[in-house]
Amino acid sequence: MTDLLAQMLQAADITQSWLWPAVLVFLRVGACMALMPAFGEQVVPQRVRLILALAFTAVVLPAVADGMRDLPSILLAAGGEVLAGLALGLGLRLFVLALQTAAAIVAQTTSLSELFAGATPDPQPAIGNLLTMAGLALAVQSGLHVRAASLLVMSYDILPAGRLPDAADLAQWGLQRVVGATVLALSLAAPFVIGSVIYNVALGVINRAMPQMPVSLVGAPVLTLGALILMALAAPLILALWLQGFNAFLANPTFVSP
Repeated sequence: MTDLLAQMLQAADITQSWLWPAVLVFLRVGACMALMPAFGEQVVPQRVRLILALAFTAVVLPAVADGMRDLPSILLAAGGEVLAGLALGLGLRLFVLALQTAAAIVAQTTSLSELFAGATPDPQPAIGNLLTMAGLALAVQSGLHVRAASLLVMSYDILPAGRLPDAADLAQWGLQRVVGATVLALSLAAPFVIGSVIYNVALGVINRAMPQMPVSLVGAPVLTLGALILMALAAPLILALWLQGFNAFLANPTFVSP
């Protein structure tokens, strides 16, 4: 009976030593999963997202548990874990927003902003739905779950557990990420913007040369057809460039491309 009681007390000590690190890791993982592309989309049921967060916690915990014991303050550590997870999730979510912004620019410059708009949680033109779904599919196919787990483990070297992230560094990092996402969106939409400018200039020259020609009647269908053809040709390159930047962030979230 004494041996059984000793074993039960030993098991309780082991469980308690792993309990708080598991809770803190779950806070960081759960906050990141709430915003993570593909896994954190609104169309994914909440129960599935909870199971995914628990699964990622089980993967990340053994790699970081040794550095999460003997923390000075559990409440301070919990707040830091949530902030770190939200920062990582926002950094990843900005890539999806960049893809959607690029698609919105394309739709506006090619007069396709209202054509076949999809009824999704984030209303956007058909081009936006196409690029977003394709980008998320490519990210998952390229091993997003493995890269995300590696990112979460690596994040404990960048944002250690037990303290709040420095506000100035976090703000500077967030500003750089927003600027990077904006530059990425403009770069992805650049072929369509340039093509639209050239087309409208050529249409203006034709209108000056032949005033009797119904330019709007002829030009709008040609613009739409040209945009669809250009999308078919440029979409693989757009998605490849986006996936390259996305994987670069997963490999090193502190790096900001020039």
